[in-house]
Amino acid sequence: MTTKDDDSTEQQQGSPSINASSLIVSQKPTNFIASTAAFQMTQAWTAASSSGEEQYPYEEELIPPGNFSMVSTWIYRSSFPKKKNFAFLKKLGLKSILTLILEDYPEQNRKFLEANNIKLIQFGIAGNKECCNIFNYLFLYCTILPFKINLINLLDQRNHPILIHCNKGKHRTGCLIGCLRKLQRWTHTSIFDEYRRFSCPKSRSMDQQFIELFDASQVWKLVNRDHIPKWDELDVPW
Repeated sequence: MTTKDDDSTEQQQGSPSINASSLIVSQKPTNFIASTAAFQMTQAWTAASSSGEEQYPYEEELIPPGNFSMVSTWIYRSSFPKKKNFAFLKKLGLKSILTLILEDYPEQNRKFLEANNIKLIQFGIAGNKECCNIFNYLFLYCTILPFKINLINLLDQRNHPILIHCNKGKHRTGCLIGCLRKLQRWTHTSIFDEYRRFSCPKSRSMDQQFIELFDASQVWKLVNRDHIPKWDELDVPW
């Protein structure tokens, strides 16, 4: 006579054994991948924090600043970089940032520059608001020296790669790039087309007038000849 206990024993003997470890193994891939990803992300945050960098939720998320574009080899332009743009800027391998703002540079931006050994060059320029004729004349004549100094920094390849920015990356940055284009032998039509493309829909006629009147040839007297970029389009007078 067979008992229930005997039946259960026969079933256990006749069927393959299933233990707790096999169940754990079957669930391991999903849990293992998730835990590994979390660990790697934690490690990335820890490494970033210990090196003085800002902590990024996702390192692979590269967000360029507004109005970002390459100007020439190793020269870039943009609006004011924010914290979410730091990972993208790090990928550029910048040596310098040239800011055209007059205000003090924000602390979190300074910390990012220090952590990545990026030099800050600040020779601020007042914006041309076209509020009155007197102000326009002051803008035209009082900003010539700052523009010359900023161009000298752009034409020194020891500062490259370099990013130029103001607040929106439109007017002051557009004027400086326009003056650089004159040194690169661009026509006024091409210069103004580029200016309007980045400043749209708030292009300023006085900005374009400033670019047109700016005597770029005076810059060559001030640049370091030994460190001028090797650009074929440069209108070097010597």
